[in-house]
Amino acid sequence: MRNQNIDQCWQFQHGLYDEFPDAEKAKSIREVNLPHDYMIESNVSESAASGPASGYYTQGVAYYTKLIDIPQEWEQEAVYLHFDGIMMNATVDINGCKAILQHNGYIPFSVNITPYLYFGKKNRVTITVAPSMQPNSRWYSGAGIFRSIELLHMPKLHIASDGIFGYTKSIEYDTLGNPVCAYLHTEVELQNETLENKMALVEVFLTKDGCDEVLLSRKQKMQINPNTTDTAYLNLTLENPELWDVENPNIYKLHARVTDLGVFKTHFVPSEKNTTDETSVLFGVKTITADVKHGLRINGKTVKLKGGCIHHDNGMLGAVSLYDAEYRKISTLKKIGFNAVRTTHNPPSAALMEVCDRLGMYVYDEAFDAWGIMKRPGDYNQFFDADWKKDLTLFMKRDRNHPSVIIWSTGNEISERGGLNNGYTLATRIAEAARTLDPSRPISNAICSYWSGLDEELSLANMKKLMGEVSEDTVSIQNADTGKNDTSWEEYSEAFTNGLDIVGYNYMEDKYPLDHEMFPERVILGSENYPKEIGIHWPMVESTPYVIGDFTWTAYDYIGEAGIGKSVFLEPDDPLFKIGSFALMSYSSQFPWRFANDADVDINGCLLPQGAYRSIVWGNNKTYLYSYDPDVFGKKELIGNWGFTNVTKNWNWKDADQKPVQVAVFSNGDEVELIQNGTSVGKLTSGTRLAAELPHSFLFDLTYLPGTLEAVSYKDGKEISRDTLVTTGPAKEIRLIQEKKELSANGHEVAYIRVEIVDENGIVVPDAALRLSAAVEGVGSLAAFGSSNPITDENYTSGTFTSYHGTATAIIRSGYQTGMCTLTVGCEGLDEKKIAFTIK
Repeated sequence: MRNQNIDQCWQFQHGLYDEFPDAEKAKSIREVNLPHDYMIESNVSESAASGPASGYYTQGVAYYTKLIDIPQEWEQEAVYLHFDGIMMNATVDINGCKAILQHNGYIPFSVNITPYLYFGKKNRVTITVAPSMQPNSRWYSGAGIFRSIELLHMPKLHIASDGIFGYTKSIEYDTLGNPVCAYLHTEVELQNETLENKMALVEVFLTKDGCDEVLLSRKQKMQINPNTTDTAYLNLTLENPELWDVENPNIYKLHARVTDLGVFKTHFVPSEKNTTDETSVLFGVKTITADVKHGLRINGKTVKLKGGCIHHDNGMLGAVSLYDAEYRKISTLKKIGFNAVRTTHNPPSAALMEVCDRLGMYVYDEAFDAWGIMKRPGDYNQFFDADWKKDLTLFMKRDRNHPSVIIWSTGNEISERGGLNNGYTLATRIAEAARTLDPSRPISNAICSYWSGLDEELSLANMKKLMGEVSEDTVSIQNADTGKNDTSWEEYSEAFTNGLDIVGYNYMEDKYPLDHEMFPERVILGSENYPKEIGIHWPMVESTPYVIGDFTWTAYDYIGEAGIGKSVFLEPDDPLFKIGSFALMSYSSQFPWRFANDADVDINGCLLPQGAYRSIVWGNNKTYLYSYDPDVFGKKELIGNWGFTNVTKNWNWKDADQKPVQVAVFSNGDEVELIQNGTSVGKLTSGTRLAAELPHSFLFDLTYLPGTLEAVSYKDGKEISRDTLVTTGPAKEIRLIQEKKELSANGHEVAYIRVEIVDENGIVVPDAALRLSAAVEGVGSLAAFGSSNPITDENYTSGTFTSYHGTATAIIRSGYQTGMCTLTVGCEGLDEKKIAFTIK
């Protein structure tokens, strides 16, 4: 086997590895399976250096160590370790000798460990992780080996790491629009680690994923000089191709094989024994173009990106990336209506990329959050000058075969966007480097307004202009538009956009028409936008050819940037309204705020009101009924820039009988009727009374009475859907809902179990906040247990947590043993419940 996963059984310890025996210290060494995030295991701390930016998590130095067997028969081969990402400043030692130092935690990398090995013996691998320069991120980073490791061995003449590249040059269609022929270009990078001029036969061949039948193959001979790399170029013509897009994610496998034919001296000398190396990648046949007339076209068809920004963490699992967790995330977003994700603001895991390939999800793949100017003292700015080209290359070489990738992003809200730190030239050089690595996809960068990024004199002048435009109705000083007659943003950013095929706009939808006039060939993407504004801006996106889509901040909730999505209800004359939405920024989120609280889906995978609302804007004909707390009736809501009106699925309001209450309905109906305990409260016509000024919303005032509340949507006088809120009884029992019953004993599979507190009728009690306990017996383990409460100091790895809105979630992870696994969930005053899993 060329590639061997070695995630099983690593020794983990906080602090530095010490070769001298220490009996006391040895007591705290424990065995872990990778991927692993030791930051999520810790308790949050009010004194954490990153504060709400990290959700009040912090961590210091730690190490992992493992003895690996290296067979004697590998002695004439090259041996590598491949890491998909280590957070962060990771030093890899082999048998006590430093092999590599990798700073950027999100970047995949390989290291040749051949020179440090004892063949036929056990060899110690020690990986020291140093995330301790805090603050080092603007969100929760995690800490540790949070993605997988592979051990590779191959002949000295071999295919380089991530050395296969293929893309579709063009597709021919018949008169009915069916694809009849695809012209493919492939490149295979070879590495010769010998001291001889090698002659090699390079073969590429194509199969359908999951099938061994070779559909077509091509061969090419070439010479590779000693201790160098070189590239073979081969073209393929595929008849009757099955194309890849989000509706039809047809997957091929592109294979490459290199055979050592012999040595070229003054003539060719054949090898007595021909060694071969072979590997493969997932591949999809598709073309991508972008222009102002047709917008973004995938396989010749115009696509509007219904996008969502996502961070790299997986909620209660922390930064651990496992295929099942990523699959659950992307499939949930796809059900809402998303067709694209933006990997904000750094390279994602290989597991996420494979999920997007297989499920069908477009990816706006992003490289950096910071270049040479820091956003946080401990971030990538320290290493950018020395490492950016290496890291960009490693990232793009891994991801460029993934059919899901449709756009590369060279950065987000880069501080050099105004030209500081040679920013204009850097932007061009990075775009050029990206285009060299992949000429088949457009290059972008997500640019925001100049609340930063200018020198002191210009910053002061710009802030005065912004403040002059600010009124009580201004959404955000950060992105206030200074008007059509002021084109300073365009002037400052024009040189920065040189080399970009698509310009990403963060929170600047109002600039689209003006900038189209100024730059008529510019393709614009809403790379980041406020979630509550989708109903206002989406009709414009749909009808404007040069605007190719919109990405909300965010699609899935995440740890860190805590509380940027919060809202508060205040008396109408409260002075906080004069400060506006900026009063609710993350830095105002006091301990123990944990989540951003700004998403369509919570960390447990449950649809939130803004996600329901977005699906309505995108054409869903369901009805969604929500309630405001009667205690806030008559107050005015101040919503954070990234927030949403604070409504819930709750009709259990204590001590609220006969009090006034408001309910919000999201619907595509032209009329909505509200029915309380069987009696109509009245009807509202679309657009007559909005909740929080949201198009497609209906706001009703009524008197709170326990019982049943129904909202019925009508279109052209006919009912299209309805939704219900009910008053439940008290908590009666625990209900466990399994998403799957079997796991593979590979150490990587996880199962999510929804924990619900229900009344005697089996209805979830939405105001139940009960202290729950969870335990696992058998061959699996409890990877995490918790709720989606955004404000908590509880620990996901402790086995106890308080339910939120009557629910919690347990995550079971398989080990490497087969057998049975049982989850038990209990609560004082309620009978405990058990469910079983088979791990095979």
